[in-house]
Amino acid sequence: MSKKQIKLGLSMRYMGYHVGAWRHPELKVDAASDFQSFLEVARTAERNKFDLLFLADGIGIRADDVPAGSLCRSSHNAELEPLTLLSAIAACTQRIGLVATASTTYNEPYHIARKYGSLDMISAGRAGWNVVTSWSEQEAWNFNRAKHLDYDTRYERAEEFVEVVTGLWDSWDQDAFVHDKHSSVFYDEGKLHVLGHVGKHFSVRGPLSVKRSPQGRPILVQAGTSEVGQQIAAQHCDIVFAAKQHIGSAQQYYASVKDRLAGFGRRREDLLMMVGLTPIVGSSRAHAQEKYEQLQELINPLVGLAMLKRSFGDLSAMDLDGPVPAPNLENVGLRSSAQMYYETAQREGLSIRQLYKRIGMAQEHLTVVGTGQDVADQMEAWIDEEAADGFNIAPTHLPHGIDDFVEYVLPELRRRGRFREEYEGSTLRENLGLSVPKSRFA
Repeated sequence: MSKKQIKLGLSMRYMGYHVGAWRHPELKVDAASDFQSFLEVARTAERNKFDLLFLADGIGIRADDVPAGSLCRSSHNAELEPLTLLSAIAACTQRIGLVATASTTYNEPYHIARKYGSLDMISAGRAGWNVVTSWSEQEAWNFNRAKHLDYDTRYERAEEFVEVVTGLWDSWDQDAFVHDKHSSVFYDEGKLHVLGHVGKHFSVRGPLSVKRSPQGRPILVQAGTSEVGQQIAAQHCDIVFAAKQHIGSAQQYYASVKDRLAGFGRRREDLLMMVGLTPIVGSSRAHAQEKYEQLQELINPLVGLAMLKRSFGDLSAMDLDGPVPAPNLENVGLRSSAQMYYETAQREGLSIRQLYKRIGMAQEHLTVVGTGQDVADQMEAWIDEEAADGFNIAPTHLPHGIDDFVEYVLPELRRRGRFREEYEGSTLRENLGLSVPKSRFA
C-alpha cells in the first residue's frame, strides 16, 4: 500500500514569522519590502516541488502604542500587497501555486472574482484565495468605517460573498470562446451566464470579464475554526489552513471539518487540511536548540506584550513571570487564537513571559525543534493519525528557514516516500490532487 503523500506550502509573510527575526545577524532587515528576496525564496520552493506559496495579509497596521515603546520596535508594519507580489512571482515561475489572502469585509465580490481570476489566467491555473473576514478596528478605519463589523455580521456577509464570487467564476463555460475569424464569432453566447444574484448583503448581476481558468476556478482556502467558518470550508473550500499545536486538537478539528463534507455532496478527499508548522532544524538536536535559543533572545518584551494585547488586553502592569489571565472572548478580534493561547498556557503552566516568547517564535503554529528526522517523524505522525493532509511551513526567518528545511527535512521525507520528486501536473488543482469543480450552470 502506497504511503499518503504530504502536501507542502510555504508561508512567506514578513519574510519570516518570528517577531524579532529582523534583528538576526544573517537577515536582510528590509526583506519584507524587497521583491528579489521573495523571488529567491519562491524559486527555492518551486525547485524543491512545494505545492504552493502563501501570503497572509492584513489591511491595517497597529495604531496603539501599548505598551509604550512597542510600536516602533515591531517589524510587522511594512509589507507588499499580496496580489501584486504574487502576480510578479507568477511571471517568474511555472508550477508552484500562488495563494493570497483577501478580506470579505473590505472588498466587493466582483473585485475579488476579477483579481483572482486574472491571477489564475496569468499563472496558467495556479491561483488561490484565502478567505478572511478581517478582525481589527485599524482595518475599519482605513475603509471609511468608525467600527469593525460585529462577528456574526462579518461571517454572514462572508458566506454570501463566497457564494457570489464562485458564481462569477462560473460566468463562462470552459469552451465558450470559439474565436472563429471566418464567421466573426468570438464566443458562443449560449456559454456565457449571467449570475443575477440578489441577497441580503450583495446585488451582483455579472457576468465576470475574465475567462474560466485552466483549473476551473482558483483554489479556495479558509482558516477559521468557528462553526460558520467550518461550514464555509465544507461547502466551498479546497484547503483549510489550521493553527494547531497539539495532535489531539488537530484530530478533532480534522474530523469535524471532514464530517461536514457529505452534507454538501462532497468527498472527504475534496478538502485538504494543512497545519501551520514552524521547524527549527539543525544537523543535531543540540544545533537546533542553539538556533532556537538564539532566536528567543531577539524577542523584545514590549513587542511580546503587544502581541498578547489583542487576546488578553494590556498585561504590562502584571508580573511577567506570573500566570496568564483568562481572555474576555467577547472583546477580542480573533476568538479562536485567544482561546488557543490561553489553553496552551493552562496546559503547560506557562507564564506571561513564556507565552509571549512562544507566540513570538511562531505565532499560532506547531513548532518542532530538532533534526530533519525529528521533524519528519512529527509530520508523518500527524498525517497517519488523521490530524493533517499537509503542512504550511511558516519559517522563523527567510531564506534561512526554507534552506534548512530543504537541506535537512525534505531528503528525509523523500527517503520515506512521503513527498514528490516532480510535480504531477501544471495547475495547482492538479498538483494538490483535487478535481475541477463543476460549474453551477452546467
